[in-house]
Amino acid sequence: MAGSTVSRLDFGNYMRGLRVHAGKSVLAAGLYLEVSRQTLMRLEEGMPTKLTTPQLRILLDFYGADAGSEGEVLTLWSEVREQDKTAKAQGNSKGYWQAYADQVYPHYPRYLRLEGAADRVVTHQLVLVPGLLQTADYRRAIAMSEEPDLSIVNMERRVELAARRQVRLEDNNFRLDAVLSEAVLRHQPGGPSVMAAQLRWLAEAGERENIGIRVVSFGSGAHRGLTIQSFTMLQFPRGTSGLVVPSVIYLEGAIGSLYHERKDVVDQYREAISALEAVALSERDTRDMVLRVAKECTA
Repeated sequence: MAGSTVSRLDFGNYMRGLRVHAGKSVLAAGLYLEVSRQTLMRLEEGMPTKLTTPQLRILLDFYGADAGSEGEVLTLWSEVREQDKTAKAQGNSKGYWQAYADQVYPHYPRYLRLEGAADRVVTHQLVLVPGLLQTADYRRAIAMSEEPDLSIVNMERRVELAARRQVRLEDNNFRLDAVLSEAVLRHQPGGPSVMAAQLRWLAEAGERENIGIRVVSFGSGAHRGLTIQSFTMLQFPRGTSGLVVPSVIYLEGAIGSLYHERKDVVDQYREAISALEAVALSERDTRDMVLRVAKECTA
């Protein structure tokens, strides 16, 4: 796949969302644009096409995209094209990896769109409960620690965003696997009562068929989790055309985020996940520990 997988997936997913929101079928859009159905399928699945910018504008008009959506699409389109040129200049047109730094908040919608397109998320967390599993009060405590002067209105908007993300967990075709350091259970953002409620929710969530939660305890000895930072792996379903979409590794930092998509890099993280799972408690033993720590919080 030419250019950045992340950029193409983001662009294709955004275009699919506009089409679905407009109530248009792939066939109808293709007929309107006078291109094949397969061309639009490739576009939405993150594969290279020969569509031009004028054709893209016609498609946006057909979808009834507003000015904000049109600007977002054209920005993503420009990014994809620039990365395609770079890939061609480097003589590497098939999935070269690209790790690029973004300001976390301005570019967070990109991660949310990728998360929405994924059918499995595997996350390894050293300090905090994963966002998909945070309670509202826990999220408020984290927001206050990040920005002590954050207004109540903006804080509640972030809590609402977290709640909207968690709707994804209601989809049985989506799976979340979380491997957590015991430190995640021991830190108490918001105080003991907030953490106790968070841990009880964590134990409850782990009972769902599409959620797996395992803890690497402090007594696990030396393991990969001691030498690797928190990360998330996003896996995607096959496209309608049968395209196998490469997995993406996401690393979030204090001032930016990184995406890794080169196969050998992703494979290293797969190996890290296997190594962590080899020393982690079982899901049942994890639930017992989580509830035990929750009880300690209120003792």
